Amino acid sequence: MRRLAALTLTLALGAALPAWVLAQETPAEGNETENAVIELVRRGEDGEERRIRIVRTGTSDETGIFTICGPQEDEPENAPNVAVFSESGPGGVRITIDKNVIRVPLAVVTQRPTEEGEGSDGRVEASAGSARFLDAVPEGKTDRLSRCAVEVTPQPAPDTVLVTQGRTELRGQKLVYDETDGIARIDGPISFRRPSEDGPLTGTSERIEVNVDEEQTVLVGNVVLNSQGGRVSRAARVEYDDQANTARLIGTPEQPAESRQGGDVLRAQVLLYDLDRNEVVARAGEGSTITGEFQDGETSPAPTSSSP
Repeated sequence: MRRLAALTLTLALGAALPAWVLAQETPAEGNETENAVIELVRRGEDGEERRIRIVRTGTSDETGIFTICGPQEDEPENAPNVAVFSESGPGGVRITIDKNVIRVPLAVVTQRPTEEGEGSDGRVEASAGSARFLDAVPEGKTDRLSRCAVEVTPQPAPDTVLVTQGRTELRGQKLVYDETDGIARIDGPISFRRPSEDGPLTGTSERIEVNVDEEQTVLVGNVVLNSQGGRVSRAARVEYDDQANTARLIGTPEQPAESRQGGDVLRAQVLLYDLDRNEVVARAGEGSTITGEFQDGETSPAPTSSSP
């Protein structure tokens, strides 16, 4: 009965959440219960709307909950609404941001109404962990969720945030999206794997950033990509696009991007990596150079080309 009451509350609050598209997933055949869905709508400076979709994939009270906790009587009118998704089943809580489908056990979504009366696109915090309904409000607890008799226990841990983009899978430990800059940040350590006929491309980075406005996914901090053919590529940042089969490796003036295979090394401010062909092309902006080291031990600057 708790879960039914939570869904009733969700629908009752719908009028107070104009920027949250409250929907129901079409149930799978033989499944009589529909899943909880929220869409956050972000309106960019270009006037386009981009959506962040959060879904609880499970339907059993035994594996998770979904509820929305609205402002309490003693709170101001502009106090935020807080939605809680948890799901320990194999589908988890599914978050779709741009080209990325993210699966986590727990997500908490916060949205504050704007001066125009509409909702903002809000804040999402997701990681491993769990949530449950309480029989009563805990004594001494004054936070919003406790007052709604909901207990949330985040437990960030490595490899528990699964990000899928096309054929690529990346794993991290915590996701935070905030409307202030429209960027979803996934803390690492990040592990990376993309299968291919010649063997997988694997790698690591410190974190992932998904820029909703730019529709761009970037691996950030000490990025290392390893191909089955022995190519090792390093960069400070990598703009990654599985659909286009490309990774754009971006270095710094002090530490250019580098790709090494056997005794051959290529360095430049920007390297364009063809993921399917396992080939790297150098690009250099004005004032920067491309250098190469070859098996015979010679090192020489290569001609500078324009930025892509």
